[in-house]
Amino acid sequence: MIASASYLKQLDDALAFLREGDNFLVVSHVQPDGDAISSTVVVGWLLRKLGKSVTLINEGELPSRLSFLHRSAEIVHYRANPPQQVYDTVISVDCADFRRIGDVANCFAEGVKLLNIDHHPTNNGFGLVNVIRDNAAATVEILYDLIERGGIQLDHDCATAIYTGLLTDTGGFRYSNTSPRVMEIASKLLAIGVSGHQLADHLLEKMTIAKLNLLKLALNRLTFTEDLKIGWVHIGKDDIRTTGALSEDLEGIVNYALNVDGVEVGILFKETEDGAVKASLRSAGKADVAAIAQSFGGGGHVRAAGCRLDCSIDAAPGLLVEAVRKALI
Repeated sequence: MIASASYLKQLDDALAFLREGDNFLVVSHVQPDGDAISSTVVVGWLLRKLGKSVTLINEGELPSRLSFLHRSAEIVHYRANPPQQVYDTVISVDCADFRRIGDVANCFAEGVKLLNIDHHPTNNGFGLVNVIRDNAAATVEILYDLIERGGIQLDHDCATAIYTGLLTDTGGFRYSNTSPRVMEIASKLLAIGVSGHQLADHLLEKMTIAKLNLLKLALNRLTFTEDLKIGWVHIGKDDIRTTGALSEDLEGIVNYALNVDGVEVGILFKETEDGAVKASLRSAGKADVAAIAQSFGGGGHVRAAGCRLDCSIDAAPGLLVEAVRKALI
């Protein structure tokens, strides 16, 4: 691994944090994606290798398509079954800011010691110990470096989880974050025995009938600005109920707006149960959607970000599309 001295120091500090503690809580962000769940599983694996006690948790439910990951069934669904204890040693993975931890923060003891491992450029270093590398394709890439730095031997289960995080956060190794390092790691994981083609088929190609029906509704509402630089779709809470779709079924729908030739920014607006709107933004490269999302209290990456809008689903496009339009000038 070729890395800067400061990054190696972060990895060493993280390893010291792991070795000094005994009982850990591991949390990823609300509405977890492939990288979040994979990172949670990998940290759980690593802690067990070090002989530590560990509880894995997320505010929401484990996405069903990720249930194949080793011991993922052990991830506690906080809203359904909140722990009756608090933890003084916590590891946060793939959380762009502290708010993304959600209500699981209620499990943190006063004076909690927190290790923050993340790859989002908008992360403000909210941990006691921070490992933040914003040019990593996924948080699992950082975890691979951490495991390698610690001299710990990977097995098939951990390798599969790391590959899953890389695969999903690079869009099947198609996004601009697919670096030589990503391909080097992927090659090593395949050599261990990871079934790359099966994972790609399961995670990138297959969809539920509920997602198909939701996609049909969304595409029927696909809207563009007059210059075709911005495209957006919206999904109401009634659409979710009608189709029986889950949160995970929304993944990738925003790309249908972005992938139209000439579009610079695609947006997905999703109405929440409390009447607000969650917006997911994707950029072809000219607009920094992380900066746009931050101006609305959100965050993320230059090309992929999100935020919450406290307005109706009808009013949301007027607010966010105008901000995107200004960013493209």
